[in-house]
Amino acid sequence: MANRPTNDFGGGKTGIAHLFAAGRYSLAGARVLANESAARHELLAFAAGLAVLRLCGAHFADYLVLSILFLILMGVEALNTSIEHIVDEVSPGKSEFARKAKDLGSLAVFVNLCAGGAYLLAVVARTFGWVEW
Repeated sequence: MANRPTNDFGGGKTGIAHLFAAGRYSLAGARVLANESAARHELLAFAAGLAVLRLCGAHFADYLVLSILFLILMGVEALNTSIEHIVDEVSPGKSEFARKAKDLGSLAVFVNLCAGGAYLLAVVARTFGWVEW
C-alpha cells in the first residue's frame, strides 16, 4: 500500500485524537464560513423560512426537512468558499479556468437555494389549500 502524504495539520492522528482534531478543523471551517457574507445571508434566509413555517402552522417534519436542506446548503457553501479560496490562490489574475470554477460553485449554491425555496413554496401552497399532499 502506498504511503499517503501527511501534512502539518494533524496527519497521522488516530482514535480519539483524530476525532478531536477533526472537530477542531470543522470549527475552524465554521469560523471561516461565518466571515462570508453569503453564508450570513443564507442564515437570515433560513430564519425567515422558519418564520414562514411558523406562520403556516407547519408540522415538525416541515421544520426537519427545511433544517436538513439548510445544512446541505451550508455544506455546499463551504465547498464553494473553498473553491474560491483555492482558485484565488492558484489563479490570482482573470482566467477562463477561474471564472468557470467560481461559476460552477455559485450554481451549486443557487440550486440548493432553489430547493429550499421550492420546499417553502410547497408548504405555503399546502397551507392555503392550493395543493394537497
